[in-house]
Amino acid sequence: MAQIQKRSLAQEVAERLIEGILNDTYAIGNQLPTEPELMKIYGVGRSSIREAIKILSIKGVLSVQQGVGTFIVSKNVQESLELQMSKAEIEEVEEVRSLLESKVAARAAVNHTADELKTIKEYLDLRGKFAEEELAQECYQADVNFHLAIAEACGNKLLKEIYKIASRQVLRIFESSHNNNTDAFRISQKLHNELYTHIKNRDAEKASLAAEKIILKLL
Repeated sequence: MAQIQKRSLAQEVAERLIEGILNDTYAIGNQLPTEPELMKIYGVGRSSIREAIKILSIKGVLSVQQGVGTFIVSKNVQESLELQMSKAEIEEVEEVRSLLESKVAARAAVNHTADELKTIKEYLDLRGKFAEEELAQECYQADVNFHLAIAEACGNKLLKEIYKIASRQVLRIFESSHNNNTDAFRISQKLHNELYTHIKNRDAEKASLAAEKIILKLL
């Protein structure tokens, strides 16, 4: 099944280091703390620290001098889209998702495979089951995975990756706006069934419209 892909520990550390560099916790020209110190600061293993340093070295932010240490050489780094979205207001994330949703659904209707359709249906059924059982966290996760499975089937790699990043913030929205309640998810199950049917029937226009209705109902 397609599931939300979490960032690696190395990517998490790289993002934290970037934050530290941008806010001058780690100043340009200074040496980065040693690997053991970074391991203690971020609570990760040596391999994650080394991979994070490699990521930032490739970006030109850090310079590794063998036998000497690792130095901060540049602040000229843009925050990743994921980091920006994690800091964004809920309303901004909602707008991004609403803009993507109908396009992703329409493309999935045209491009999905049999296996991808099966995965979409599995998450749809789980969503309905958890909503009826009032298992909020499980329901929210199944909903996100349902829509992510649709994105996996859209056939556009860039669109899919942007949607994945937005999806990682959707649980935050659900927890804030639905207060551990599944009523809206139970009520909107019919709309989700309709979306699935339109995708199955390869009706891009109806799939797009159904996706728009869902966003208005749940966000």
